[in-house]
Amino acid sequence: MEKRIYNFNAGPAALPLPVLQEMQSELVDFKGSGMSILEVSHRSKWFDGVINEAVERTRRVLGLGDDFEVLFLQGGASLQFCMIPMNLSLEGKPVDYINTGTWSTKAIKEAQIQRKDVRVIASSEEKGFSFIPKDFQVDPDAAYLHITSNNTIKGTQWAQFPAAGGVPLVADMSSDIMSRSFDPAPFGLIYAGAQKNIGPSGATMVIIRKDMLERTPKNLPTMLKYTTFAEKNSMYNTPPCFVIYTVNLVLKWLEETIGGLGEMEKINRKKGEMIYGFMEKSEFYRGTAEKESRSLMNVTFRLPNEDLEKQFVAEGLDAGFGGLKGHRSVGGCRASIYNATGIDAVGALVDFMGDFEKKRG
Repeated sequence: MEKRIYNFNAGPAALPLPVLQEMQSELVDFKGSGMSILEVSHRSKWFDGVINEAVERTRRVLGLGDDFEVLFLQGGASLQFCMIPMNLSLEGKPVDYINTGTWSTKAIKEAQIQRKDVRVIASSEEKGFSFIPKDFQVDPDAAYLHITSNNTIKGTQWAQFPAAGGVPLVADMSSDIMSRSFDPAPFGLIYAGAQKNIGPSGATMVIIRKDMLERTPKNLPTMLKYTTFAEKNSMYNTPPCFVIYTVNLVLKWLEETIGGLGEMEKINRKKGEMIYGFMEKSEFYRGTAEKESRSLMNVTFRLPNEDLEKQFVAEGLDAGFGGLKGHRSVGGCRASIYNATGIDAVGALVDFMGDFEKKRG
């Protein structure tokens, strides 16, 4: 096997090596079908087994009750920004949003375009989205409260989800779904682009409570209604078959090899302690997120100047560390340490950071 780099890309991102190897072994002949998974019909018994298994694994891993539907849609999380207010808003009721970064801002904009009664009840914009707000009041009459659970660009994350009373929580979990245990009961809808923590690009997992489906207006275009996909097991039209197949294998790895969300969370916390602990002792590297709001998925940091940051990224790539450049909108550096990025990778990165500081600091 060719040497693989340590992959710290923010998305599309690292996939577990055992998953890639299983995909490789099945690619030409899937389950004795004589066809690749890339070739089988989405109406075949082979793919029917794949999507049903992916749904059931999602239910088991997250501890979902029968009151939730698991859907696989297309259009990325960005399409959900408009589908959510389109489907879930209620006449005469506001929709509450908490703005913690670029993706929250985009979600708010889509609701405003539809002329919904949008209330931004809290924002961290005044400090460059470097923290998760704590001081806010949810309108008890709101149709829902929308949050972004983890922010890939600014490196912040909700350590505990907000208490919204009886108001359904709606969460963009694109970059931290399946990374930790949580109670799904307060959530009316969870959505996540697959390409960061559960698979390749091309599908969005949507987990919606069944009572929320009753809100979908009858006069929406067919492909923009959650009910369309809930009624057809995500197969109203041809779904992203290969992505769903890969998501199922990632969930199998998480469930059977890692041991579930509890064990995965322990590993992720250990990785965070390693890299943040190193940076806290350094005067060369500076994290951009406030300590209580730091993400366990995306570690964002700066060096003393931009020239050093460019050298760090370039030398890192030469040394086998990919994806360390910060998002183009903010610059700096970023290490995305999703589920598939192991403790060994983070340990090697910390060693490289220490060596670079000794040479350049």
